[in-house]
Amino acid sequence: MTASASTSRLDQVAAFLGDLQDRICAALAAADGTASFAEDVWQRGADTQTAAASPPAGAPSLGGGRSRVLKNGAVFEQAGVGFSRVGGEHLPPAASAHRPELAGRAWTALGVSLVVHPRNPYLPTTHMNVRYFEARAEGQAPVWWFGGGFDLTPFYPFDEDARHWHTVARDLCAPFGAEVYPRYKQWCDDYFYLKHRGETRGIGGLFFDDLNAWDFERCFAFTRAVGDGFLDAYLPIVERRKATPYGEREREFQLYRRGRYVEFNLVFDRGTLFGLQSGGRTESILMSLPPRVRFEYGYVPEPGSAEARLAEYLTPRDWL
Repeated sequence: MTASASTSRLDQVAAFLGDLQDRICAALAAADGTASFAEDVWQRGADTQTAAASPPAGAPSLGGGRSRVLKNGAVFEQAGVGFSRVGGEHLPPAASAHRPELAGRAWTALGVSLVVHPRNPYLPTTHMNVRYFEARAEGQAPVWWFGGGFDLTPFYPFDEDARHWHTVARDLCAPFGAEVYPRYKQWCDDYFYLKHRGETRGIGGLFFDDLNAWDFERCFAFTRAVGDGFLDAYLPIVERRKATPYGEREREFQLYRRGRYVEFNLVFDRGTLFGLQSGGRTESILMSLPPRVRFEYGYVPEPGSAEARLAEYLTPRDWL
């Protein structure tokens, strides 16, 4: 593949991701009804990370991004939606741990990643990410793949929400083969698993990585389907749960369970680790963390309580 063809492919993915960020931010702001997203445009320098005056299109090879954060809304306590297009001349060995043959290659990574932390404990936290990675070496074909997915983390779960979430996931996978949803649903259950707790992070969804088994166009089409499907999966749950009455007990339990989110992101999440190891922008990488959280030693919910019921949902199952 020529350098111009590779650049065209990167630009094609970047155009979709930039538009996806715009659409998701507009939809979440409308669902909240009171707050809007503040944008932080940044460039990734060789040694420093500096604010930029314009979006990352046409930025230097090291790239940049747009971090958008909604704070203190009526529905969302915090929502972060980030777009980035970054790269470098040599992929650090630490950042290529699972693909050591790529160490030292020139690379580009593009993605949109979001985490939404609602205010109401009856409304689940959610995460979505779609991304593209390409590594290049002189005289060799580029190595590329897509990755991404979305997952849901309820505190007070509802079966109808879980069924809806997984129905959207199954349906968007269907045009790509009957085996796709079961495979990526299982991968999500396995990936978002806190080994030291013996529980899943939530009720799962879809997760895929290193996707290049199909040709580029089909892989890109599937990634677009995942990105486009997120709002179909999440917004109906927002409308059903955002006005549910709650009190201090539910709020305290929500803050306690957010601690599991922190544990997973800082210990296991590949995106977080790659971003930090490759010299990414720390504020953008860690905007996935909740704005408020609490940890409590030896917490055990009261047997038979709504809080104890959550444990039944933190093990993989067929939600459909």
